[in-house]
Amino acid sequence: MSLTAATRSESTKTFTTAMWWILALVLVVYVAMTAGGLGFVFGASATGHLPTGASGAHIPKAGLAPVLYSIASSIGYVFPLLIGTLMVTAEFRHKTLTPTFLATPRRGLVLGAKVVVGIGIGVLYAVLAIIAAVGPAAGFLAGFGVNTELDAADTWAMLGRIVIAFALWVLVGIGVGALVRNQVAAVVIVLAFTQFIEPLGRVAGSLVKGLGDVMQYLPGAASDALVGQSVFTSFGGAGGGAVVQLDWWVGGVVLLGYAVVLIILGHLLSWRRDVS
Repeated sequence: MSLTAATRSESTKTFTTAMWWILALVLVVYVAMTAGGLGFVFGASATGHLPTGASGAHIPKAGLAPVLYSIASSIGYVFPLLIGTLMVTAEFRHKTLTPTFLATPRRGLVLGAKVVVGIGIGVLYAVLAIIAAVGPAAGFLAGFGVNTELDAADTWAMLGRIVIAFALWVLVGIGVGALVRNQVAAVVIVLAFTQFIEPLGRVAGSLVKGLGDVMQYLPGAASDALVGQSVFTSFGGAGGGAVVQLDWWVGGVVLLGYAVVLIILGHLLSWRRDVS
């Protein structure tokens, strides 16, 4: 079987299930509500419409729009990571790998097809997340008379990097799924790391001298660096500490490195093992 045929097969398996569109729907709602809420609060704060003493009362107008648009990736990245993980672990859980490997004995080809399909899903999720973030955020900013910066090349470059980040996150998820066969365990690991372990590490990095130099190489930090903006880092670290961040292209290389290493390890340590 060729890569084209294997990719067609993987596309069918992915898009004939409900999981991909359920995650996409939750992604859109989550990002839109967050971007809309923060767009209102930040827009009102930057123009002096919040009561005196309200938190964020000194948020500047300049550069506010890209920070809000980056919500698409800074909170939405977990969804492409999850779908990438589920693309692989669902095969183990529902035991569909046996007929897949019988039809396509070249296991590396099957994994490569998942990578191709995963990149496509990452691009789709990125477009949905960008629309969900930019729409309400730009609407509130325009309502408060704050520049939406949609006519700036830098804004569109940042949105393009969000697309790249989402595609890379799907690949990271595929690597995790190939390495950790159990679906429940893989999802727990993904959620625990992204929602608990890394955020604590990054907060500690902004407070402890020298630790930030290490924390900037974590996958979430690398993703934020690739995008170039993040609502979590744009106004300073926790407690006012400095936020250390990689150059955007270095962040991309680091995130790609995580994806490549995990996929290779998954292929060598788990993917080639016998399946029932």
